[in-house]
Amino acid sequence: MEAGDGTEETPLPLALSSFQLSEELGFLLPDPLAELPAPYGPWMEIARDLPQLIASHRLRSRVHQMPQLSAQHLRGHRELHLAHLVLSFITMGYLWQEGEEGAVKVLPRNVAVPFWEVSQALGLPPILSHTDLVLANWRRKNPNGPLEIENLDTIISLPGGESLRGFILVTLLVEKAAVPGIKAIIQAIHAILQLDEEPLHRALRELAEAIGDMSTALGRMHDYVDPAVFYSVIRIFLSGWKDNPAMPDGLVYQGVSEEPAAYSGGSAAQSSVLHAFDELLGIRHSPESGAFLRRMRDYMPPPHRAFVERIRRAPSLRQHVLSSADTRLHVAFNRCVSALADFRSHHITIVTKYIAVAAAKAKAELGDRAGPSVGKPPSALEAKGTGGSHIFSFLKSIRDSTKDGMI
Repeated sequence: MEAGDGTEETPLPLALSSFQLSEELGFLLPDPLAELPAPYGPWMEIARDLPQLIASHRLRSRVHQMPQLSAQHLRGHRELHLAHLVLSFITMGYLWQEGEEGAVKVLPRNVAVPFWEVSQALGLPPILSHTDLVLANWRRKNPNGPLEIENLDTIISLPGGESLRGFILVTLLVEKAAVPGIKAIIQAIHAILQLDEEPLHRALRELAEAIGDMSTALGRMHDYVDPAVFYSVIRIFLSGWKDNPAMPDGLVYQGVSEEPAAYSGGSAAQSSVLHAFDELLGIRHSPESGAFLRRMRDYMPPPHRAFVERIRRAPSLRQHVLSSADTRLHVAFNRCVSALADFRSHHITIVTKYIAVAAAKAKAELGDRAGPSVGKPPSALEAKGTGGSHIFSFLKSIRDSTKDGMI
């Protein structure tokens, strides 16, 4: 992290690079690998063809033919992240290929063992997480082109076509929009330590602006993601096996343990960005929502989790603002809290459209058709998020507790 103007003589208390954070990209993995070393070709061949293999109900048979490969020859965190991405997508496809009523209870050892090894090396759980779906699953079409949706694509995909691509890349743009806010956190903590009001006011102004830009980026979901495709096709492949009625006993990772393990599916609550903002602003959530959010930190890369924890342990911004005679700080602080509450309200609107309204439409359309062969949209998580939370009560709870953080 480069020091700001006039602060060269005093090292910042936090350096982004110490937490595998990028100056340009924040929590996004810079330039993710798109190919694994040659010995892992069998994984890549299947991963590249996942939508077709799932649609033709051939993925499970292909996985059964896959050789048993060890993860021991993977080198560096970029190879490990791509391996985790590939194995997590294969796992989700394998598990949910036949829908929620055809879910399997055992992940075969030729996927389970290397997936476990890679997960242990990265400090991540052996399931698809926000890190896999978004942070490490992107590439520029033109390597020298901008980080804009027209110049971006995913590395690995699942059923859902352009809507899945849009869902992943719009979420990526929300992460990108947060980067000035992440830098503002560093600047704010430094300003508090230096008892310097002017740079603190500037940092809070930049944080509020970044959160507003995140809301604008999130709004592009409407342009790129079809609610019917998200609800009926995509959502099941993001679902986990904890707090999921379709898999009440969890999943056995063959060759790892004979006892089933339960993990939450991919969730926006696994993004480190909002956790970092909450900690800086001193937002305190209800015991139930807070417990769920703390559990979601186990799905973050350990360096990102450590960054959020360091912010939690930093001097209290809220107390500093309360004790300050500078009323501009009160206004700037409240503007940040208000922007964060607005972002969460915006998220509730999106979830309403893509889950509640889409679920009602799917049910109505199913009722209009007849015949035993009609495919059923997933129902086990109708009222829950893919992470397993009771989605509307959870989202409204964290939005309301954010509003309560106003001074």
